[in-house]
Amino acid sequence: YAEVDRALTELLQRCATVFVFGLSMGGALTLRLAARHGDAVKGIVLVNPGNKVHGLAAYALPVARHLVPSTKGIASDIAKEGVTEVGYDRVPLHAAHSLRRFFQTVDAELPQVTQPVVLLHSPQDHVVPPVDSARILSRISSTDVKEILLEQSYHVATLDHDAERIFDESLAFVERLAPGLVDEQGSRSGG
Repeated sequence: YAEVDRALTELLQRCATVFVFGLSMGGALTLRLAARHGDAVKGIVLVNPGNKVHGLAAYALPVARHLVPSTKGIASDIAKEGVTEVGYDRVPLHAAHSLRRFFQTVDAELPQVTQPVVLLHSPQDHVVPPVDSARILSRISSTDVKEILLEQSYHVATLDHDAERIFDESLAFVERLAPGLVDEQGSRSGG
């Protein structure tokens, strides 16, 4: 989190308008930035955001991390044939435990999120269950919220069948909140 917080601070020194987008754990990082930086973040886009470590792992991690160094990695939960995601083949359990604690911190801060939000999530996500998106939507204080189901994609939806929809919805969101910020080619045109 410290690194994304630093990056946001740098952006805010150079840009008058900043939007933050995040996928999976990046969604949790995005939510924390929004909660902590308020109006400095104009809006957020979340794609299959993580909010909790589920199942037995949630209870086992505090002890298991001292006994087992790592577990099988999570990558390429993609419905589209022939598409793969670059990812780690192993996940250190100390890191997984740290993520669990981070999710708890973010969950407690969700009511502080007031920015406009687009939340896109896949009903068939094998990494982050849809209940995480439902919990986020029920706990944030934002009043400008759009929820979009990604029916044709799994977890890594930005590389999946719904990728173009994600990009189109994100661009429309930015254009609605900051007219003129993006030119016809989808490039940043100023501030």
